[in-house]
Amino acid sequence: MALHTGRHFLQIPGPTNVPDRVLRAMDMPTIDHRGPEFAELGFEVLKACQSVFQTTQPVIIYPSSGTGAWEAAIVNTLSPGDKVLMAETGQFAMLWRRLAERCKLDIDMVPGDWRHGADPKEIEARLAADTQHQIKAVMVVHNETSTACVTDIREVRGAMDRAKHPALLMVDTVSGLGSLDYQHDAWGVDVSVSGSQKGLMLPPGLGFNAVSEKALAASKANDSVRSYWDWHEILAANKVGSWPYTPATNLLYGLKEAIAMLHEEGLSNVFGRHKRHGAAARAAVRTWGLDMVCQEPAHYSPALTAVMMPPGHDADRFREIVLTHFDMSLGTGLAKLKGKAFRIGHIGHFNDLMLMGTLSGVEMGLDLAGVPHQAGGVLAAMDILKRQDTIPMVQPQTAVA
Repeated sequence: MALHTGRHFLQIPGPTNVPDRVLRAMDMPTIDHRGPEFAELGFEVLKACQSVFQTTQPVIIYPSSGTGAWEAAIVNTLSPGDKVLMAETGQFAMLWRRLAERCKLDIDMVPGDWRHGADPKEIEARLAADTQHQIKAVMVVHNETSTACVTDIREVRGAMDRAKHPALLMVDTVSGLGSLDYQHDAWGVDVSVSGSQKGLMLPPGLGFNAVSEKALAASKANDSVRSYWDWHEILAANKVGSWPYTPATNLLYGLKEAIAMLHEEGLSNVFGRHKRHGAAARAAVRTWGLDMVCQEPAHYSPALTAVMMPPGHDADRFREIVLTHFDMSLGTGLAKLKGKAFRIGHIGHFNDLMLMGTLSGVEMGLDLAGVPHQAGGVLAAMDILKRQDTIPMVQPQTAVA
């Protein structure tokens, strides 16, 4: 195994790099999670989470992965046999479908080619045809991490409104929250699902549900069996800054610090930074002469770039060469993209020089792996980053919105 110096480049699209500030914030003694010191922390993080989801509604925090938060969204609002409308945008949409199947939901799936976001027109057509309102929820992925395609949630809500359909809107924003603009209230989302290990710059271990009044009402009327995931038991405990079971105390310290960092930079600046890095990465890919997985410019993700390998070249072999020679991890292709694509994460705690190092490693790896490409991708990205009109003017914010 090669000996490497310096820091490992973790350029997968999650879990992402954890800032030193967040690591230090988590480096705390264990405290009494039923005591007044913890209650103060609990109140702080619950309020801070509302600011990131851009909601005045409750945000429920679980000691779980995003998959747990998916399940919580389902079992609180839906019952076995309920019909739901889902969109096939990539591997994470399909994993949510598999979980929904295990919860015995009746799934109407809008097929997709894994190279575009969800189609609001098709969603509208299916909802309009559902005159008996048998569809109880529309479930879509905001930022599909397997394909680097974004679905415009505002357009999905518009489609539901035009169809005059009462279904709940449930959105997976596991990799969107904290990296792309996301407005739970303004966009009319009923349940937002997220996790800690992407744009929130934390290790894995926290799952989130932001819930509307409509979703809370549906959960009260729903008699599905649930215990650990039950919103109302958690919300009752949250009133005193606590949880009904042992919370992930030290991750909550990190969450408080991570959200403070987001607000110090300013959420609009955070979103702008991700857009700049996405544009620079795509400029490099185009110059190399490679294809991106996402084929619709309006759907390009600011959080990551997924790249197709030329026929006859294995993406995982390329990733292995990059890891061996440059100590850099790139994201693998998932499911039907396995071996056909690799993913460059530019999400979370990230800056221009980190991106330039990442793209340099990719370009050198293409050479070593013998992948046909044109040189100059790194220079093309540099041209994007050094343009004055793309350099953000940051107004630091110290208070949580």
